Amino acid sequence: MILFHGGPTPVKQPEIRKARYTKDFGTGFYCTEFKQQAAIWSNKKSATGYVTAYTYIKNADLVYKKFTEDDEWLDFVVACRRGKSHDYDIVEGPMADDKIWNEIDDFIAGVITRAAFWELIKFTKPTHQISFHNERALHTLEYIKDEEVIRA
Repeated sequence: MILFHGGPTPVKQPEIRKARYTKDFGTGFYCTEFKQQAAIWSNKKSATGYVTAYTYIKNADLVYKKFTEDDEWLDFVVACRRGKSHDYDIVEGPMADDKIWNEIDDFIAGVITRAAFWELIKFTKPTHQISFHNERALHTLEYIKDEEVIRA
């Protein structure tokens, strides 16, 4: 399987860096199977960025969790966004984009119910993210190439 990472610089050696804010699946190195999605990630803060491609080879010895768009995913994202850690090596599932994140905020704050959340966020396009949470997990990625992305 080929995965893509988008960021301001090419990443030949993936590493886990503590972010300023909590992400959907917690601290980790994030990729996607959608090159276009990685391209959007690559230049959110500047006109140029890079998409780095990797070969991903599953390792059956790692603790892996795959989510679909359901209550378990929502509860996990809420917990991770609140800073709670987990014991998975690799986590995969839908991505809470900017619109969905606003609804998650409202759900966390009790402004909307769980049922209202699902009604409001109906995923309009496929999203995908896979996060690697430790060095053993990062060893499942092998660098292929990177390319510069210029925002149109």
